[in-house]
Amino acid sequence: MIPAIRQRYNAAFTDQRYAAFLAELNQAVYWPVDFRVAESPLFFDEHTTRALLRASDDIVGQLAKPEFRAHAKTAIPEGLTMPKETEWPHFLAVDFALCHDASGRVLPQLIELQGFPTVACWQALLTRTYRKHFPEIPKEYTPYFGGDRAPRGLSGATGPDQPARSAGSTFEEQEEAYLNDLRHAMVGECLPENTVLLEITPDQQKTRVDFACTHAFLGIKPLCVTKVIKRGRQLFYPSGGREVRIERIFNRVIFDELLRKKPVMKFSFFDDLDVQWAGHPNWYFRISKHTLPYLKSPFVPDCRFVSELGGDIPADLENYVCKPLYSFAGLGVDITPTREKIAAIEKPSEWLLQRKVAYAPVMETPDGPAKAEVRLIYAGDGTRMPKLLNQLVRLTKGAMHGVDFNKGRTWVGASAGFHAPL
Repeated sequence: MIPAIRQRYNAAFTDQRYAAFLAELNQAVYWPVDFRVAESPLFFDEHTTRALLRASDDIVGQLAKPEFRAHAKTAIPEGLTMPKETEWPHFLAVDFALCHDASGRVLPQLIELQGFPTVACWQALLTRTYRKHFPEIPKEYTPYFGGDRAPRGLSGATGPDQPARSAGSTFEEQEEAYLNDLRHAMVGECLPENTVLLEITPDQQKTRVDFACTHAFLGIKPLCVTKVIKRGRQLFYPSGGREVRIERIFNRVIFDELLRKKPVMKFSFFDDLDVQWAGHPNWYFRISKHTLPYLKSPFVPDCRFVSELGGDIPADLENYVCKPLYSFAGLGVDITPTREKIAAIEKPSEWLLQRKVAYAPVMETPDGPAKAEVRLIYAGDGTRMPKLLNQLVRLTKGAMHGVDFNKGRTWVGASAGFHAPL
């Protein structure tokens, strides 16, 4: 989006430098990268940065209103409500497609959002490694938001007319502040030894490199749900021939995967446990696809529950996508809905019809332009709305962002974003 920087970066790019970049990413921690990493980060111009900040403040501001609490009461499927819910989510991920408005300028459009953590520590490794191997990235550009000298808006984001980082701070200082914010959200006042990153078979997950980064940067060990020991109301994990108390859980367990796989566990998420939750499981449902019909904004495409359509089915269904509420990572999404398919849905209250958006070709590459999706990353302490800290970028040249839609393509995959100073 900044032609001069893009041209300089692309001209200096070589396959050898990219190979060295990938080699370092794969050797940095004890688990490698199991997904494609793009050849380049995305450079955000001032207009796009401000548009993202306006969109985030608009959407997160609506989540802070009492009316949203009423809407979210019906979000959790029957029988899946857990005790000890925090007042606010510890984590929030908000996904925007970068589209064009009528004048050809970038306009973010909301795709999904989730009250659940994402690959936040991996992004720290990724951005520092991009910087190391590609010095064409301007030193003053940053992936990070906020800072002591950057006032925050209602959402915790930097306001649209405020700098994206603390003035004068170095990239290393920004990264340290970012990791400290994540540490506060994930560990709280507990010791890292008494905090676990809980997941189902973490060593087999596609995001395991992020788990290893979280361990390396913050001291939080990844732990499989099957390894947890319950004694009374307390939880423990085995380590070096002893049992270590679990005082806090950084929760990465996705509930539909838990229900689908049914791992053998010695405790239940529904037990009254003497443990703190960093990322309470209820927020996985409360802020989710279930939220989309509630939001009204120029940054949010038309979205309705299938159960509320009645006879008002759009005539241009080719411009819509049908999504199941309770799935993750694009599972079950129908990009070619029809009246017959909609009529055949067994539980229409658990499906959404959402208007498609047209991703803009925002990044020039040697073999054609790439489209981008930006996930804004928020974290907090659970006592107030989390604050905007960082983002991740996913680049695509296919119909969707999944691996299957980008096979054989280059300059696509996981990426990062660097913002021009405001």
